[in-house]
Amino acid sequence: MSVSIKPRKTDLGWVIEIPVEMAQAIGVAEGSIAVLHVKDGQLNTEILPPPSPELKTAAQRIHAKHKKAFEEMKRLGD
Repeated sequence: MSVSIKPRKTDLGWVIEIPVEMAQAIGVAEGSIAVLHVKDGQLNTEILPPPSPELKTAAQRIHAKHKKAFEEMKRLGD
């Protein structure tokens, strides 16, 4: 099966969601993400586990509480 992975550019490098088959092959939790970054001419990878349900709930609560501030930062260009 062919899977297309599109990395998203961030300040730290590129972020990709690890496909289920790849996560199983490398022995990491489904929903993990990989952060790719260049250092000294080499491509380095860090694998981050998926967020816990508690972290997701906290992030949603904070986003809802400060939604207007986040919208204003986005409008101003972060």
